[in-house]
Amino acid sequence: MKWEDQRSSDNVEDRRDSPGQAPGGGFSLGGGRLGLGTVLVILAVGWFMGISPLTLLQMLGEGGGSVSPAPTEVAAPAHGSGADDRLARFVSVVLADTEDVWKDIFASSGGQYRDPRLVLFRGSTPTSCGQGQAAMGPFYCPADQKVYIDLGFYEVLKTRLGAPGDFAQAYVIAHEVGHHVQHLLGISQKLDDARGRVSQAQYNALSVRLELQADCLAGVWAHHADRSRHILEQGDVASAMNAAAHIGDDALQKSAGRAVVPESFTHGTSAQRQRWFATGLQLGTVRACDTFNARNL
Repeated sequence: MKWEDQRSSDNVEDRRDSPGQAPGGGFSLGGGRLGLGTVLVILAVGWFMGISPLTLLQMLGEGGGSVSPAPTEVAAPAHGSGADDRLARFVSVVLADTEDVWKDIFASSGGQYRDPRLVLFRGSTPTSCGQGQAAMGPFYCPADQKVYIDLGFYEVLKTRLGAPGDFAQAYVIAHEVGHHVQHLLGISQKLDDARGRVSQAQYNALSVRLELQADCLAGVWAHHADRSRHILEQGDVASAMNAAAHIGDDALQKSAGRAVVPESFTHGTSAQRQRWFATGLQLGTVRACDTFNARNL
């Protein structure tokens, strides 16, 4: 993926050196640390039972208590050393590219795009959606309109999930920005409104459609970014497809040694995630990403 000579975003908030940020080698949870193996077991339980990993990790980390308020925003350029510094620069460039693409798309339909912020952290960090944990992987919080990522996730993506490559990493950021687009369009709010009014299985099914739409919106970004700036190189699309394959609900349940339980899916199967990313990449329109009215996912 061609990205080195592109601009960086001004919307990066670097908390990696903030007090309380855990160093590498594990994941911070409350006052202690969890190894990666334990974390994967926790996430597998969540996927199997249809419980949000955020809920499980927050319960374990805080004993069900209240969450600390989000810190005062202080925008700072991404910094670090070695591989982390390169990754910080990379995600900042990808974020900038999503800003350019979505501003143009919103403007073309008479709307105005509001940039999200991207927070770099280590271990754990307070958010307006609760205590964010590295073990959750990258996530978007609609309450503060921020994307959160511990860069250690990319090592997990590469070595534990078998999905290396720059474009696979960019796909992850673009997917979370896709959730921001859904928030701006009022789509995610409709899902929140359904909480408590439908069964858990029905809610999970709606969540799958929301996540697959975010995959499709990530493809829409890639479509326009490549058309405008020719960012894609040979093997990039296969890299993103590989990432989508490894983070499908069925693949994750199998890798955790669990039976595949479709009723517990919250993100979609590997094949579905690949299909919707490819749809966005090929057609490049938000209209093509209407997963909620699609008969076949």
